[in-house]
Amino acid sequence: MLLTICAIYIPPNLTINQNELNKLVYQLPAPFIILGDWNGHSSLWGSRETNVRGFQIEKFISDHNLCLLNISSHTYLHAATRSFHTLDLAICSPSILAQWNFSVDEDLNNSDHFPIILSHSSNNLTIPKQPPHFIYERANWQVFKDLSELAPDIVHLGDINAAVDAVSNCIIKAAEASIPKTSGKLKKLNKPWWNERCSEANKAQKKAWNRFRRYPTTINFIAFKHAKAVARRVRRQSQRESFRKYVNSIKSNITSKELWRKVRKILGTIDMGKSLSVLNCNGQIISHLKDIANVLGKTFAEVSSNEFYPQDFIVYKRQEERVILNFESSSSEIYNTDFTIHELRNALNDSRPTSPGPDRIHCNMLKNLSEHSLCLILALFNRIWNGKAFPTAWRKAIVVPIPKAGKDPQNPSNYRPIALTSCLCKLMERMVNKRLVYILEKKNMLSKFQSGFRYGRSTEDNVFQLETAIRDAFVTKKHLISIFFDMDKAYDRTWRHGILKDLFNIGLRGNLPIFIKNFLGTRTFQVRVGDIFSDEFYQQEGVPQGSVLSVTLFIIKINDIIKQLSPYVHGSLYVDDFQIHCAGTDMSFVVRQIQTAIARISEWADKNGFVFSVNKTKCMHFCRRRGLHPDPEILINGSVIPVVSEEKFLGVLLDHKLTFRPHVSNLKKKCNKSLDILKVLSSKSWGADYDTLLKIYRALVLSKLDYCSIVYGSAAKTVLQSLDSVHHQGLRLISGAFRTSPVQSLYVMTGELPLQLRREKQCIKYYFKVRSNRRHPMYDRILNPILGTLYANKPSCIPPFGHRIKKILGYHRIENIMPLPEEQPPPPWSNFNIYTVDDLSNLSKQDTSHFVYLQLFYHHRQCYWDFKTAYTDGSKAGSHVGSAAVFNNLTKSERLHNYCNVFTSEIYAIFMVLVKISICNDKKWIIYTDSRSCLEALLHISRRSHPLVNKIFNLYTSLLEKGYNISFCWIPGHIGIVGNEKADIAAKEARRITWPYVPLPDMDGILRSE
Repeated sequence: MLLTICAIYIPPNLTINQNELNKLVYQLPAPFIILGDWNGHSSLWGSRETNVRGFQIEKFISDHNLCLLNISSHTYLHAATRSFHTLDLAICSPSILAQWNFSVDEDLNNSDHFPIILSHSSNNLTIPKQPPHFIYERANWQVFKDLSELAPDIVHLGDINAAVDAVSNCIIKAAEASIPKTSGKLKKLNKPWWNERCSEANKAQKKAWNRFRRYPTTINFIAFKHAKAVARRVRRQSQRESFRKYVNSIKSNITSKELWRKVRKILGTIDMGKSLSVLNCNGQIISHLKDIANVLGKTFAEVSSNEFYPQDFIVYKRQEERVILNFESSSSEIYNTDFTIHELRNALNDSRPTSPGPDRIHCNMLKNLSEHSLCLILALFNRIWNGKAFPTAWRKAIVVPIPKAGKDPQNPSNYRPIALTSCLCKLMERMVNKRLVYILEKKNMLSKFQSGFRYGRSTEDNVFQLETAIRDAFVTKKHLISIFFDMDKAYDRTWRHGILKDLFNIGLRGNLPIFIKNFLGTRTFQVRVGDIFSDEFYQQEGVPQGSVLSVTLFIIKINDIIKQLSPYVHGSLYVDDFQIHCAGTDMSFVVRQIQTAIARISEWADKNGFVFSVNKTKCMHFCRRRGLHPDPEILINGSVIPVVSEEKFLGVLLDHKLTFRPHVSNLKKKCNKSLDILKVLSSKSWGADYDTLLKIYRALVLSKLDYCSIVYGSAAKTVLQSLDSVHHQGLRLISGAFRTSPVQSLYVMTGELPLQLRREKQCIKYYFKVRSNRRHPMYDRILNPILGTLYANKPSCIPPFGHRIKKILGYHRIENIMPLPEEQPPPPWSNFNIYTVDDLSNLSKQDTSHFVYLQLFYHHRQCYWDFKTAYTDGSKAGSHVGSAAVFNNLTKSERLHNYCNVFTSEIYAIFMVLVKISICNDKKWIIYTDSRSCLEALLHISRRSHPLVNKIFNLYTSLLEKGYNISFCWIPGHIGIVGNEKADIAAKEARRITWPYVPLPDMDGILRSE
């Protein structure tokens, strides 16, 4: 490949016209790299401010869809001010961005500019051998299902370890016979899109070439050209299909790093970021893989060892652990009942295709087991559950070391352990965890200010809480001090006996806490580097890495930290991200309250084994009062907490004036980096598809712009406008529009909203989400915000979200909409059997005549002659939404809110029937509906189900307990079934609104219509 390299120098005082830069690009043959000293400052390449030259370079890069190779490293030393800057830039064509790596040498080499190093990602690299793994895309799942059929007696072997090993061996043997494996060696041509068709076309091309080379006739030349064209077309088709398949699996939480890895694979570039070749341990160079693995294993083990605890805590720990916690129970707590097949299926559906543990069983294997084998797996789990034993194999883990970003990879302490545990164990953990979480939420055991990994909660809650407190402090002319704590190795040093003590104090007894006690028992791990394994090491304390239960157990352990705060000090938790704040007019009072809170928190930490990092814990003083204010001096463990003017809190960069200018600048920089992926893809034939680019843009860029926009959206319009250029450039890349195309046409072509409207949409969604949950900690602050008169009299003070949202709702005329309150889901151990009659649902409606359906229906009614009938239907036409239920001698219809969708109208009709049945004396009923989606929702109920589905299920189960016999039956609509036709007409003619709510899932319809 030919590459054009252009060296450039622009003096700092020279005024250069934009057209001259444009002419430079037009003269350079692509692909090219422009290197040199641009003498421009911009936040895009690490400068604190953006000057005129910086804006000019930004426009140059944006107008020509070029990519910046810089990684925010400083390239210039200004000797007079002893400050570092980034003046030297490397700008390239998008087609080669993924092939070049940018770095800066640490030695100035007698210059004031650091040397820039551009290295090409070559395939001729030494790659450590990897353990063979199964290729699930080529698996014969039917053969696997047959071979993995478990024998009934296999799960009832005398020893639980023998039973687990027998089940694991049976599954692995079936996998060995039905799923191909890799060799462990990384092929030079490691492109995921390369398939058998590509190989055949490539062979045909080589064959045609050899024939032409031996016999250079015109016919052979034409045959060679034809074979070459066919091979090229097959490769392009394969690339396009492979990438589209990958894009369809993309979710909104994907990272740019993950997508770059996929793009590089398609390009055939190997990412060596995770290779580990040498360690420096106390000055000793270690290069053998076995020794490297052992050093890392020893480092990870030391972090969780007792020696790393303070001596005072070790003494306290030994005293407490002498107290025996008796979890045995004579009463039959309902959460200790046997697991159900419904729980197992839900846990299996929630399982992600993570790497397998030491037993090599992957969740893809478990998902493809037969129904009979799944029932035996369930029997094995219940045996472990009731037998109060824990398999030894499940206590082992494989640890893969991942280097921490920006840290020295030769230091053993700069690696993050990623633990791979048994997928069978994680499957059972998931079932146990759902029961544990349900109990904690049902009994309100967790602090309402803990937002981590809880349904209906997010990091936005904590950021929103702090922003509201700061805004209120500004308008009342108060000081607000916030402390952002950092716990040193919090997960690895969590006191296991302390977790069990908290479970005991909560009141848990029986199988559930005993399982957790066994789960936290002696655990071992081996570090894997390539295909080399370390010796076995013990993890003495800490929650097990890579386990499903670990996060919940850690949340239980840290839960009481929030209780140490006085009424004047407020705080929030997101797992281990702990923040406290206090506001007041008297600075000394605020400092005193914060210092008292820290003393109580430190005392709590000393008794629970947690240690706060003094260097990483930060203090911020938020204030808009005039005059000079000395930084507060607050101590933790005898050291002064550093006071900063900016701090990142849960992904949002806060400044002491709360202008959000640094956050928006940083956000723009990250979004521009993500746009580079779109530039690369749009330059490739296999990535330039409109739908593909739009989905990637939404996942990588819009997700970043949406995150916490309910908070940073309060920034000044001039600050927020800098993000519009990112949005517009992304839409131009997607649509292929010219850079001179009107912005409004971009919105029409792509169907995307302007960022201002998008931020308002996010605010409305968050408002209705909080309003539908009365237990939300910020419920009152949103619905009944305080200091309204004060904010009205001080328009210069930006009001918090609770006041801002009222204006947005009023502008869109939706302030009177009432969201349906959240319905408490049924317990995980509930009997989820919804009785259905499938007499008509097995036929295809397209291929079955009305006459056949009617005959089958009449025969069905003869079989169920003693059951009372109820027909339901829902209708949505324009702004009219109605539901109806037809009984033998009664027709009941109701009109719903205009914003309700068709599904809500159908499911509400079923709810109407159950409410009517609950006051009837007749016990046997069949409810007929022509909505398959409603029946599917009832059959697959979960925590994320429609609120009405949970409401119906709770009512349905209560009726079954009272002796009712109620079944559901699907019938095709509009074929002449009298009850169904009456229900359809009644739903369309419904006039009276008695149910004013709009379910939360229907809110998107409101936002789209507005």
